[in-house]
Amino acid sequence: MSDLSLAPDELGFVLDTSGEKVMCRLALRQLVHLREQADETERAATSVGGHVKLALASSWLLGTLTEITVDRLDADSVIAEVEFVGEGDRLPDGGLANFRRGVTLYPHPGDRVFLASHDDLRLAFAPQDGAHIEIGTVYPTADVRASIQFDKLLSRHFAVVGSTGTGKSTTVALMLHRIIAAAPEGHIVMLDPHGEYAAAFGDVGKVWNVDNLQIPYWVMNLQEHCEAFVTTSGESRAVDVNIIAKCLLSARSKNHMLAEGAKVTADSPIPYLLSDLIEALQEEMSRLDKQAEAYRYTRLRLNIEQFFSDSRFGFIFSASYRNNSMTQLISDLLRFPVEARPISIIDLAGVPSEIVKVVVSILSRLIFDYAIWAPREKRVPILLVCEEAQRYLPAVHPDDVLSAERQLERIAREGRKYGVSLGLITQRPSELSEAALSQCGTIISMRLNNLRDQAKINDSLPEGARSFIDIIPALQNRECIVCGEGVPVPIRVRLDTLEAALKPASEDPIFSDLWNQRREGNDVVVETVSRWRGEGVG
Repeated sequence: MSDLSLAPDELGFVLDTSGEKVMCRLALRQLVHLREQADETERAATSVGGHVKLALASSWLLGTLTEITVDRLDADSVIAEVEFVGEGDRLPDGGLANFRRGVTLYPHPGDRVFLASHDDLRLAFAPQDGAHIEIGTVYPTADVRASIQFDKLLSRHFAVVGSTGTGKSTTVALMLHRIIAAAPEGHIVMLDPHGEYAAAFGDVGKVWNVDNLQIPYWVMNLQEHCEAFVTTSGESRAVDVNIIAKCLLSARSKNHMLAEGAKVTADSPIPYLLSDLIEALQEEMSRLDKQAEAYRYTRLRLNIEQFFSDSRFGFIFSASYRNNSMTQLISDLLRFPVEARPISIIDLAGVPSEIVKVVVSILSRLIFDYAIWAPREKRVPILLVCEEAQRYLPAVHPDDVLSAERQLERIAREGRKYGVSLGLITQRPSELSEAALSQCGTIISMRLNNLRDQAKINDSLPEGARSFIDIIPALQNRECIVCGEGVPVPIRVRLDTLEAALKPASEDPIFSDLWNQRREGNDVVVETVSRWRGEGVG
């Protein structure tokens, strides 16, 4: 390529055009000159991930450099693959205006290629119209802010994915802090399986754990009762479920506060006495023609009494909760009133594994059912954030779909119609329910090391972001790819640094320091065992 054929600000020209990308021949001397004159950040603009614009008669096409190879026909040039980002009007002075996603006019061979300016990138990637939050800077710039459109992020669900150690929890905390700053009267519920986020939201959140959370047992529906109390499988389980359904209906129907003629089902959130449920089991057992079947009722009774007598389950299975207020429970969880604490952190770390998925199911169902039954004119949007989402929304369905999975997939499919937004956080997207992930309008991907995870995200990315899949394994910590409804075009982002006091407690232990500290005695073991047994404060 002769440099005389190019103006000083031109990089090269178009060779071939297809529906989603173009092949360009770029002058090697022009690229070298730009790199020599630029700082480290600007030099990255001329490499993979940088942005160029193609000159058409009355418009500009903005594109991303996705591949640069040697030009075997011309030693003075390189061949670059450019994927379309969007287009805008071409102003008389050469500027870009009215940027929009998509392409209506395609370039022809010979059309000239220019390096996109900071003003071009700011117009395309950092629009300031409408409500938005800023989470970092657009790669490879140092000052173009990365904006996420607030309403589209939340109204279409979102997912944050990334391998362990990439800063995923800190990124989630950063986003939630920016959301709270933009909307301090919001209503956010965070399901926190490791107790990480209490440290990040102490001033703006209310933390609920097994010490202060009181979920009355009677708010469980039939499936949740059965998931807790029924331990059999196959045909035996079907029989046991029928027994629980009949006895639960009988117990709920004995509530003296029921209005005459009120319709009651086994799913109705109507308080009942434990003694009435046990009495119903005894009555059913007494009607048996074959006493050999009595073991079923005895087993169910023992299971139920075990939950109510075990102090580990006291936050939900306590006979004293018979008169607890469902209104107060929902008001506390959803922050009505907000009282300067718009986020509820549900610390699930202390919840016994036998019941944790039932708890997730109850909370998810209460949130969604509240949204459904709320008067449309008074409905307030709610954000439910689920950390370690693959635990509750697995890709491989068990024989009996667990209640938590059913409720969360229900929110993923129908939540936006009722103002319930879902945020899914996972380190293993390949193990996450495809039905749920496909409903996420915005995907924020940090580095993924596993090939299966990369493939799953590749399948979930919109067409204009497929080239980013090759970048995902090379992302540094505190870098991410954002694509989908929440951003005008897919972008690579360097995330802002979050203050230490606002970070979740998810740092890795420093072995080299901790294993060089001498400790006398076994005081820490004594304290740990005490907490383990439930004798200490959790």
